[in-house]
Amino acid sequence: MTGNLQKHKILRLGGCVLLLLTLWWVVPAPREIDPSELYSKGWKIFAVFITVIVGFILRPFPNGPMVLFGLVVLMATKTLTVSEALAGYADSTVWLVVAAFLIAGGVVRTGFGRRLALTLVSWLGKSIIGLGYSLCGAELLLGPFVPSNTARGGGVLAPIMRSLAEALDSRPEREPKRAGEYLTLVGAHANLIAAAMFLTGMAANPLVKKAASDVFAIDFGWGTWALGAIVPGLVGLSLLPIVIYFLAKPTLKDTHAAQETAQDELRRMGPWSSGEKVMCAVFIILLGMWTTKALHGMSTTLVAWIGVSLLLLARTESWEDITGNDKAWDTLIWLGGLLTMANSLKTYEFIDWFASNMKFLVEDLSGIAIIISLALIYFYSMYFFSMLTAHIAAMVAAFFAVALGVGAPAMLTVAILAYFSNLCGCVTNYSTGPLIIYFGLGYVPQPKWFGIGFLVSLFHLAIWLSVGMMWWKFLGWW
Repeated sequence: MTGNLQKHKILRLGGCVLLLLTLWWVVPAPREIDPSELYSKGWKIFAVFITVIVGFILRPFPNGPMVLFGLVVLMATKTLTVSEALAGYADSTVWLVVAAFLIAGGVVRTGFGRRLALTLVSWLGKSIIGLGYSLCGAELLLGPFVPSNTARGGGVLAPIMRSLAEALDSRPEREPKRAGEYLTLVGAHANLIAAAMFLTGMAANPLVKKAASDVFAIDFGWGTWALGAIVPGLVGLSLLPIVIYFLAKPTLKDTHAAQETAQDELRRMGPWSSGEKVMCAVFIILLGMWTTKALHGMSTTLVAWIGVSLLLLARTESWEDITGNDKAWDTLIWLGGLLTMANSLKTYEFIDWFASNMKFLVEDLSGIAIIISLALIYFYSMYFFSMLTAHIAAMVAAFFAVALGVGAPAMLTVAILAYFSNLCGCVTNYSTGPLIIYFGLGYVPQPKWFGIGFLVSLFHLAIWLSVGMMWWKFLGWW
């Protein structure tokens, strides 16, 4: 059995190497670009990037080594300098994700997350779908006030969801399908819907607002953003737990026993421990600082690391706990490297070339057909990006410019691309901090995540291009 596993891994690695060699030397750069610059830089980075993503799916090695191999190839071939290859590790989002993993470790170790999870089970655990709705409701309530979907989903709700799954006796290594797989998927995808519903739902949303102002002279502010999203967003959140139930049906049928067990466990836990009290205080401080960013001006990443520091100062977490959190440091390696590649594709004009050539695909269309075509291309181009922020920064202004050039309805264009800028994150497990954290919990295998992610993308498209379009028509946006 071990020999067969090794053989399959070797075959998968060989497939990745063959793909890299094919893209690197066989596929020519388009004639209309400067081969001395883009072919040697942008297209080679693209070849490595695609190979790494395929490696994520085939799994000849874990994500960290695959990204590390990609960076080594780019540096060894002098496609990127060492400084350029390491630039992604300086991104604040990467360190926000690491801090969220470290805080999540504290939530589990202190028992604070377990206490909260057991309380949720005792209140809402009449059905597994009811627990799914509790995650959706939390995202909806926190979405307008926490200006980082990573802080909200990864730092606050993912640790609670994990403890909730464990309280239902569902762990990644034992019975993940009992409850953990379902709750993971609901939590991850609810986070993206909440991020799409509010200008403050995701840190990069203001980039969309700025691009709309620059290209179309449209002020797509907080009120306008929320007004356009409220109807399709609520429909999406109300249906998501049911849809995920059929896509990843949990084996746990009756949760009444879980309610009784939760109540018994809460009694056994007794009064709050000092570690739980510190963890609760840190949570309140983090939520308070994240929701009042306009007052103190500190970034969400800095606030997260203040939380980590407080846990260390209070001796709730030891330095050994921090350094032993392998999920945090593994994520640092592969997320930072992916962000380097995504940013380099923009730097060396591959993304600009891609966006500029989209105009020729839609110039023969008119009106609504143009924006829907552009929206679908924009949505599924997320497969080529490691972070929503990079996707928005690289693509949205270019797509707005294409839409303006071919005469697409301006307000409708802004609305669809604004909301799709977040919803498109559903297609992969590496699109944004919360999904990386939820995936990192280990309940959902990577191939299944991709498959369900694609089906959820169709779910989003069906709602936002039907209910959403009708709502925006009512508002007079087209």
